[in-house]
Amino acid sequence: MLDFKIDEQLCVKCGQCAKSCPAGIINMDSGRPAIAADKEAGCYRCQHCFTVCQPGAVSIFGLDPLDSRPLGKALIDPDKFETFIKGHRTIRSYRDEDLDMALIGRLLDVAGNAPSGKNDRKVRFTVIDKKEKLAELRERLVSGILALEKESRLPKGMEFVGHLAHLWVDSKVDIIFRGAPHLVIVSAPKNAISPIPDCFIALSYFDLFAHSLNVGTVWSGLAKWAIDDILPETKTFLGIPPDHVFGYAMVFGRPAVKYARTAQRGSADVHFVR
Repeated sequence: MLDFKIDEQLCVKCGQCAKSCPAGIINMDSGRPAIAADKEAGCYRCQHCFTVCQPGAVSIFGLDPLDSRPLGKALIDPDKFETFIKGHRTIRSYRDEDLDMALIGRLLDVAGNAPSGKNDRKVRFTVIDKKEKLAELRERLVSGILALEKESRLPKGMEFVGHLAHLWVDSKVDIIFRGAPHLVIVSAPKNAISPIPDCFIALSYFDLFAHSLNVGTVWSGLAKWAIDDILPETKTFLGIPPDHVFGYAMVFGRPAVKYARTAQRGSADVHFVR
C-alpha cells in the first residue's frame, strides 16, 4: 500500500503531482489527485508527487510534508558553486585522525539521496570508519600482493602493484590509501537496473558533499584493483555481498593540506550536433 493521501483543505487541484509522476499513475479524474489500486504497483517510490506539491497537500508512505526541508531559499549562488566545483582537489595528504562518526553518518545520509536507475536505490556503502581497521586492511592487502608477486601470480599488467606493496613495507609510503583514515566502497546487486552508473553517481554525491565539509577524498583506482581484481577474497572480509558489482572505492579524511585557488584547465572538449 502506498498510503497516498490528499489533504483536501490544502489541495488547490493544480495537477502538478500528476504531471510530475514519472510512472504516470496519478489521475485527476475526480478533480483531485488519486491513484487507482491497480496502478499502485507501478509506483517508482520517487516521491516526486510529495515534493512538488507547493501547499503540502500530498502525503505518501505515511510521510508528513512538515518533516521535509523547504527548498524555497535553498538555491546555491551559481558563482560560488562554480568556484566550489573548480576548486575541488584530490587530497593525498591526511591528518592522522578519525572523523567524527556523526560527520561520517551525515556524508552517507546525503550520498544515499543520489538518483539511481528507475529509483532502484540499491547502492550499498561499505565503510571503514576507524583508522585502525584501515591499517588492518592495508596489511592484509600488502601481504597478499607480496605473496602473489613471490609466486609470479600478479595479474598481467598489474605487476607494478608489487612495487607499491614494497614501498609500504620498506618506507611506509602508502600509495594505495594515501594515508587516509577512512574508506568507502560502493557496490550494487548485479541485477539492479543500472548498478555501475548508480555507484558512480552515489560516490560523486559523497565526494562533493565531503568537499563542502572540508573532508578530503581520493577516487582510489588502486584500492579498487587491489580489492576487486587482485585479491577478490578481500570482499568477503569487508562484507561486500557476493552478488554485488564492485562500483568503486574512495578514501577520505581530514586534509593535511589546503589549496588556495582554482586550477586553470582550459576549455572542455565539446561537440555540438547541428
